[in-house]
Amino acid sequence: MKPLRIVLVSLALCALALVSGRARAGSDDPNTPKELLHVGVNEHLDGQLPLDAQFRDENGAPVRLGNYFTADKPVVFILAYHSCPVLCGMVQNAAAAALKEIPWTVGDQFQVVVVSIDPRDTPETARTKRASIAAEYGRPGSDSGFHFLVGQKGEIDRVASAVGFEYEYDANQGQYAHPTVVMLAKPNGQMARYLYGLEYSPTDVRVGLLEAANGRSISTVEKMILYCYHYDPQGGKYVLLATRVMRLGGALTAILLGAFLAMMWARERHRAATHETRPGARAAAKTEST
Repeated sequence: MKPLRIVLVSLALCALALVSGRARAGSDDPNTPKELLHVGVNEHLDGQLPLDAQFRDENGAPVRLGNYFTADKPVVFILAYHSCPVLCGMVQNAAAAALKEIPWTVGDQFQVVVVSIDPRDTPETARTKRASIAAEYGRPGSDSGFHFLVGQKGEIDRVASAVGFEYEYDANQGQYAHPTVVMLAKPNGQMARYLYGLEYSPTDVRVGLLEAANGRSISTVEKMILYCYHYDPQGGKYVLLATRVMRLGGALTAILLGAFLAMMWARERHRAATHETRPGARAAAKTEST
């Protein structure tokens, strides 16, 4: 019965996270399970992660959270734990699946940082989980972009508080109740976007990373994509803005039309100049003048 109850609690949390990931799961609903009374996300957009927080990486080396934030790379940031029976694995696998579908590659254009919320997790369990998620992602040479960190409760809580991630430990089950969310952080460690649920649209992830990059090292095409999408806080996803698409389409049409006319004008001038320099053309012009 105990494993079954753990799964049921996890599935209940999943349902609440899908319905209202941005609100605390423990709202005024009297039917909310007690395990979920203090579980949810309070978004801290532009809130600063404590980059001086101390952890250990998957190899057991002491590291600062700030080690993974550079001047030009946004970060996919996840709070989870390694012995989670259901949700954590689903969230991380879904994130890896979405990341496979975007042009950017982990380690090259962005980093993935997963911090365990369970102080009992070890570098060994982090290493095993990292290998699993990197294999799910499947792009050769990307392993160096995945970072799985473990640490003490005080440091974990500093990070969770900074991003508004509220979780609860159920001593009876020996498990954590937590929201299902993937966060995107700017290169300076400020929070840029929260994506909720158990499936993540590659479009949402791509546009969110472009947004988190703050315009650094992105192409003209990517800037146009960023211009055309807007985050809808009610739907919790990015939507295509028809007015911006039309403006961009009109501008591109004008540019292409202008380029075409300029090319035709240049070709006509070249043809006229070539005609005037021919001997026959000069002789005919002289005869007509006399």
